Amino acid sequence: MSTPTSTAAAHRATSPTAAPAVDLDDPREQIEVGVLLANGRLAGRRFGSRAEAEAWARPDEGDQVVEYNLVCECSV
Repeated sequence: MSTPTSTAAAHRATSPTAAPAVDLDDPREQIEVGVLLANGRLAGRRFGSRAEAEAWARPDEGDQVVEYNLVCECSV
């Protein structure tokens, strides 16, 4: 026997206008923001947002704000 909730959920999952669900546990979505220092090393701290990293970085000294995947540690 089908419940209204499961029928509605099934309709949303198959509806072409339904927004795709974001899987918070998907490792491809685990993006970290950091500061690449002029000497080629990542700054030894974590940033809560790109704006925070940009405020901390010193681009005049060669620092760059970077985004990378925590799983493969590759640039995004």
